[in-house]
Amino acid sequence: MSKVKTLILRAPGTNCDAESAFAFQQAGAITSSIHISELIRHGQRLSDYQIMVIPGGFTYGDDISAGKVLANELRLKLGGDIARFIESGGLILGICNGFQVLVKAGILPGLPEAKRQSLTLMTNDSGKFECRWVHLVVNEKSPCVFTKNIDHMYLPVAHAEGKVIADAETLPQLNVVLYYTDESGSNKAGYPYNPNGSVANIAGICDTSGHIFALMPHPERCIKNTQLPRWTRQETKKYKNGFQIFVNAVKWAQSL
Repeated sequence: MSKVKTLILRAPGTNCDAESAFAFQQAGAITSSIHISELIRHGQRLSDYQIMVIPGGFTYGDDISAGKVLANELRLKLGGDIARFIESGGLILGICNGFQVLVKAGILPGLPEAKRQSLTLMTNDSGKFECRWVHLVVNEKSPCVFTKNIDHMYLPVAHAEGKVIADAETLPQLNVVLYYTDESGSNKAGYPYNPNGSVANIAGICDTSGHIFALMPHPERCIKNTQLPRWTRQETKKYKNGFQIFVNAVKWAQSL
């Protein structure tokens, strides 16, 4: 069986591409770190890959708003290529800045008949950059292929604009994948368990197919249990690290 090819998208300000590539390599994929300009001038083709990743960072300095400039490039210069990639069953993963990009490019939430942006990510309620570990629970009803066989996770976040907000019509239609919780698993917990003030404690969403997944926490920064801050203590053993997300993606892509 041929190996899955994963495109790690880079732009000025991307800073989590190496970690994302390493995670996918450990899961068995072949990775290529590709600058956005290479796709725009067709030096590289998205159609040659089964998975595209938009990793974390501060693309274009997060000018205007976080991820907006890169989102405009995807929408205006690569919209057709991305639409064909999605139609072919390709997987897309957006992490942190990648979440912001996918939403502002109109790729997520991917609801039928959506004609305008009805969801965004705003400045954290705390008004500051939040860098901490968070408890997460997976929505068992989610169609997301990335989170199969995962129930709880403990992952780091690092962002200043991670607050998910949506209009009243869109919110109940969202395919929520991840919720911020407290240690007991309650997704009603407030700050600091919800580090940004996201409505309904939303930490990650996917499209209706489950093939496009975006989350604010960083699974690529914790792919081994020894990376957990309290890994020697018994209570952390009930949490899965982020590695299964990458394993699930590679396994799914092998069937394409």
